[in-house]
Amino acid sequence: MTAGSAVPVPATHLDTARDAEAATRKANEAMAARLPFADQRDFEAARRGLIAEVPDGVVQTPNGTVLWNLNEYAFIDGEPAPATVNPSLWRMARLNLGNGLFKVTERVYQLRGFDISNMTVLEGDDGLILIDPLTTAEVARAALALYFAHRPKRAVVAVIYTHSHVDHYGGVRGVIEEAEVKAGRVEVIAPAGFMEAISGENVLAGLPMMRRAQFQFGHLLPRGPRGQVDAGLGKAIARGTPGLIAPTRTIEHAVEEHTIAGLRIVFQLAPETEAPAEMHMFYPDLGVLNMAENACPLLHNFIPLRGAVARDPRIWAKYIADAIEMYAPHADVLIGQHHWPTWGRDAILDHLEAQRDLYKHIHDQTLRLMNRGWRPAEIAEAIDLPAGLAERWSARGYYGTVNHNVKAVYQRYLSWYDGNPCNLHPLPPAPAARKLVEYMGGAAAVIARAREDFARGEFRWVAQVMKEVVYAEPHNREARALCADALEQMGYQAESATWRNAFLYGAQELRHDPVRMPPRALPADTLAGLSTDIFFDMLAIRLDPAKAAGRTMVLNWHFTDRAEQLALTLRHGTLTHRLGSSARNATASITTTRATLDAIILGRLTPADALASGALRVEGEAGQAAALLAMLDPPSPMMFDILTPGEGRP
Repeated sequence: MTAGSAVPVPATHLDTARDAEAATRKANEAMAARLPFADQRDFEAARRGLIAEVPDGVVQTPNGTVLWNLNEYAFIDGEPAPATVNPSLWRMARLNLGNGLFKVTERVYQLRGFDISNMTVLEGDDGLILIDPLTTAEVARAALALYFAHRPKRAVVAVIYTHSHVDHYGGVRGVIEEAEVKAGRVEVIAPAGFMEAISGENVLAGLPMMRRAQFQFGHLLPRGPRGQVDAGLGKAIARGTPGLIAPTRTIEHAVEEHTIAGLRIVFQLAPETEAPAEMHMFYPDLGVLNMAENACPLLHNFIPLRGAVARDPRIWAKYIADAIEMYAPHADVLIGQHHWPTWGRDAILDHLEAQRDLYKHIHDQTLRLMNRGWRPAEIAEAIDLPAGLAERWSARGYYGTVNHNVKAVYQRYLSWYDGNPCNLHPLPPAPAARKLVEYMGGAAAVIARAREDFARGEFRWVAQVMKEVVYAEPHNREARALCADALEQMGYQAESATWRNAFLYGAQELRHDPVRMPPRALPADTLAGLSTDIFFDMLAIRLDPAKAAGRTMVLNWHFTDRAEQLALTLRHGTLTHRLGSSARNATASITTTRATLDAIILGRLTPADALASGALRVEGEAGQAAALLAMLDPPSPMMFDILTPGEGRP
C-alpha cells in the first residue's frame, strides 16, 4: 500500500450498505418519543416570505455541469423518518430543504437553499448591499439572478463578509467585478483580522482540513436514507469556482456605525467565536439584527470535525449577551447567514438567551468536571443539557454536539494531554495496534468476539476495537467489513449531520477505495490576497528538510508592486523571514513583484522564464531563488489515509 492509495478490498457485502439493526431502530424510536415533534413553528418560519424557489432546484454551468441539485434530496418527503436516519436529524433535513428568494421584511431579502449558507440582500437608497455571497461564483450569480427576476435590477454598491469562512465570501466574483471595486464604485467590508484568518484556516492547514471535510460534510456520499441527508447548517456545500476580493474597509472597533447606501449599519465585532474574525450587524432603520453564524437554530461547533483552532464558548456567550443588551430590545426580526429568521421581540429574546446559555453551560460544566480531575471522554459522556435547553429544537446538536464540544473546551484549556503519563509517549497507532491485537489473541479471536458485541448493538465498541485490527492488518477483509458495519449503524443513530456523514463516509472508505483527488493548488485569488508575511510562512511549511540539509542562504526580496522588502534565511533546514528588513549578509537580492512570485508558485511561470523576461531580477548568486524553490514539496494530492495506516508513517 502506498501513500495516497487504498488497500484493495474484495467485492463482497463490503460494497453494500446494510439496513438498520434492531438496536438502531430502538435508539431512533426512543429519540422520536422524547422530542416535541408536534411543534411545527420552525416549518412555518422556514416557509414564511417565500417568493420563488430555486428554478428547477438546480444550478448548472452553461455547458450543463450540475453544481447544485436539490432534486437529489427528493427522498426527504415527509414523516416518519426511515429507520436509517435519526428522526431529529430527519426533521432538520426537511427544514433545510426550504429554498429560493424570501422576503424577510421591507428592504431585506434572503436567498436560501442555493448553498449551505444564505445570501442576504439589503435594498439601500442608491443600490444593493449583499451580505455573504455564498461559496462559489456560479451559485452566487444564480441566486442574484433569482432576486433580479422578482425585484428591480439595481447596482450592487457594497458586499459585506460577516466572517472568514469560504461559504461566506467565496462566491463574490459571481456578484461583483473587481474592476468596480478598484474604481471605488463597490465597497467590500469585513471584520478586523479577516485576511489573516483566511490565511490560517485555508492556507497553512488547508489541505488536511479539506480532506477531513470530506468526512464532515459527506459530499462524496450518495444521497439517500442510507447516505447523506444533510449537513446541519444546510444541505451541502455548493460546487463551482471559489474566489476572493480583498476588503476595502475593515471594521476595527468593538462597535462601529456606518451609513451605506443610505442605510445605517451598526457593526459589532465578535472575534474568536464561530470564526476567528466575525461580526454581527444591526440595521436600526429596518429593525433587523443579523447574528451572522453565532446564533443559528442549533448547537454549533467549538471545533468542527474538519479541524480548527479551538473556539472560545465563554467569549461566544458574552458576545451574544452584548447583542441582547444592545440590539434585542429594538429588533423586530433576527436573521442569520444560515437557516431561517425569527420574528417578534419576545421570540428573538428567547432564542438569543437560550443560545447564550447553551454555550455557557457546556463551557462551565466542562470546567467544573475538569476541576474535579475528570478526563475529556469522561466529561463528554457525563454532560447533558439541562431542562429548558435539552428539549429545544434550536439547541439540538445537528452541527456540533455536546460530546465533541466538551472535548474542545478541554483542549482549549488543558491541551491534548489528559495528564496521565501513560498517555504522554505512547506507540504510534499502527505498531500499537499490532501489539494490542497480538496480546488479544490475534485478529480472528478479536473479530469473533466483536461479532457477538455487534449482535448486542455495541457498535461504538466494535468500531473502536476493529480500528485496531484494521491498523494492525490493513488487508483484513473481515475486520474492514465489521468496522464499516459498526460505523454505519452509528451513522444511522447520529442526530448530528456531521457525525452521520463522518461515520458513513468512514464506512464507505473501508468498503471502497478512497476517491482519488488531484493535487489542488491554492486559488489564485486567495494567494494574491495573502499578506507577504503569511505567503512566506506558506513556503516555509513546504520546505523538505532532506533537500535543504547542509544548505544555508540569505535572500533579500524586494516586491515593487507592494513596496515591500523581506529578508529570508535558510538555516538548519528551516526557513525564517523578517518583513520590512534587508540583510547585510545576503547571498542574493531578488527584485520582482508578488504577482510574479504568485505565478511561479501556481506553476504558471518558471523561474527561468521570469529571469529571461526581466520579471525577476537577481543580484548575487543567480541560482539561489530556483534552488530554494526546488527544495519545496510539490502540491500534495488531497487524499491521505485516515482509516488505514499510511506508508512512510511510524
